[in-house]
Amino acid sequence: MIKRLDNVKLNISEREDKLVDIARKNLGREVKYFKILRKSLDARDKNNLFWVYSIAFSAENEKEAPKQFEKLKNPPKVAVIGSGPAGLFCAVRLIEHGFRPVIIERGEPVEERRATCDNFFNGKSLNENSNVQFGEGGAGTFSDGKLNTQTHDGLNKDVLEIFNRFGAPKEILYLNKPHIGSDKLYSVLQNIRKFVIDNGGSYLFNTNFCGFTQKSGKISSIIVENVKTSQKSELDFDCVVLAIGHSARDTFTYLAEKGVAMEARDFAIGVRIEHLASKIGLAQYGKNYNLLPAADYKLVSHAHARTVFTFCMCPGGVVIPAASEHGGVVTNGMSLYARDGENSNAALMVQMRKEDFGEGLFAGMQFQREIERRAFEAGGRNYKAPVQLFGDFAKGRISSAFGEVKPTYAAGTVFAPLNEVLPKIAADALAVAIPDMGRRLRGFDNPYAVMTGVETRFSSPVKILRTAEDESVTLAGLYPCGEGSGYSGGITSSAADGLGIAEKIYNKYKNH
Repeated sequence: MIKRLDNVKLNISEREDKLVDIARKNLGREVKYFKILRKSLDARDKNNLFWVYSIAFSAENEKEAPKQFEKLKNPPKVAVIGSGPAGLFCAVRLIEHGFRPVIIERGEPVEERRATCDNFFNGKSLNENSNVQFGEGGAGTFSDGKLNTQTHDGLNKDVLEIFNRFGAPKEILYLNKPHIGSDKLYSVLQNIRKFVIDNGGSYLFNTNFCGFTQKSGKISSIIVENVKTSQKSELDFDCVVLAIGHSARDTFTYLAEKGVAMEARDFAIGVRIEHLASKIGLAQYGKNYNLLPAADYKLVSHAHARTVFTFCMCPGGVVIPAASEHGGVVTNGMSLYARDGENSNAALMVQMRKEDFGEGLFAGMQFQREIERRAFEAGGRNYKAPVQLFGDFAKGRISSAFGEVKPTYAAGTVFAPLNEVLPKIAADALAVAIPDMGRRLRGFDNPYAVMTGVETRFSSPVKILRTAEDESVTLAGLYPCGEGSGYSGGITSSAADGLGIAEKIYNKYKNH
C-alpha cells in the first residue's frame, strides 16, 4: 500500500536523501518504493529558506503500469506541419494510437539548426527557413525549456511524462517550476525523432508547406517545396495538423487567401531586460541565494493604463537574436540547464490592442514587422540590437557606456533610444512599470539594467478558427494546433494542445 506525506520540509542545506529516512521512520520498516511527487521552495522568510515536498512511499515493490493506447489497424494518412512542441507531441500520441505521421518542417534537424543559428549569432547571414523560430523543436528549442504553465489542461501531466521518457531530467515531474534547459532539449528532440522513425513515422526537413487542394470542403493533399532545391511535390493526406508556430507569416497569408477562417488577435510587445543574476538571487532569497538554483521572478504592473508583465524569464541566461525575416531585429531569451550565466533576463512586455495597430486581419502582423524594422535600423542594419540602460531610458537620453550589467546579445549591440523604436504607448508604459516592479523586486529598476530591443514574438497575431472537434471551421481535415493557431502559449500548453488534437483525430477514425 502506497502512503503519502505532504508538507515535508527540508532546510536548503539538507540532503534530499533524508526524505527516504523520513519515509522509513513513518513506515517503521524498510522502504522499497519511493517517489517525490512535488517540490517547491518556501522563500517567504529569507533567514529560513526550505524546500517543501510531497512524497509517496511503500514497504512493497510497487510498480507503475505504463499507459496503454488502443491502436488503429488501418490508420489514415496524417501530415503534421511543424516540429515544435505542438507538432511533435501530436505526432508522438498519433504513433501511440497506431498512426504513421509525416512531420513536415521548413527548418533543419536540430544538429544542423544549431550550427546555422550559431553562424547567425556570430554575424553571418540569416537563414529565413532555419533560425530561432523555425526548425526542429520550434522556438522553444532556443529558450529555457520552461514547462510551468498557467493552464490546467488534464494533458499537462502527460507532457511532462513524455519529456522525461525522451531524456528530460526526472525532476521535471515534481518541481513546482520545471525546466529542461536548451542544452538538454537538443538530445530530447533527437530521441523523439528516433521514436517517430522507428515506429513508422517520418520527417521531411527543409520542406515548406506552400499549398493545399480540397475536395467537397475537405483537404485532400498538400503542396510542399524543398527550400534548398525549390522542387515542389503534391502529397495526399487524409488529415493535416497545422502546427506552424507564431512566426509563419507567409503561411498565415496563404491560408487567408484560400479562405481559411481566421481572426486578428491582441498581443504584446516589449524588450528584454537584463540584471546580474547574483543581484536577483540576493533580492529573492537573501544572503543564502548561492545555496539555491538561480532565482527567477514573475512580475506584473498596472501602474500604467496598459498592463506590463514579465515573460519567459531566463535565470542565468542570455539574450539571443531571434529574427526570421531579413531586415528585422527580434530578441528572445535562452538558458542552459545549469542556469549558471552571469546575467538573468526576461521579456518585459506591454499589452497591445487592436486600436494600436488598426483594423484588418494582418494589421497586427504588419505592426510587429514595423517595430522589428525600426530596431534593425537603430542597430545599424546588420542585426545588432538597439540597447539602452534603464537609467538613461527613464531620463530620455542615449546611453554611452555599460555599468555593472554587460549585454549578452551575441550579434552585438548599439546604443540607441528605445523610445524611438517602440510605439510611444509601450515606451511610456515601460517607463512607469519598471520602477513599480522595483518596489516589489529590489533592484529591478537598477539604472544599469540593460534593455535590449525588441521582443515582438510573444504570441501569434492571428487565430485560425476551429470547431469543437478542433478542425478548421472552413476546411474539414485541417487541424490548427498550438501557438501559431492561437490556442496555446509556451511549451507545455502547446504540447498539450498537440496531444489533444491527436486524440480528436484518433476518436474520429476509431469507429471507421
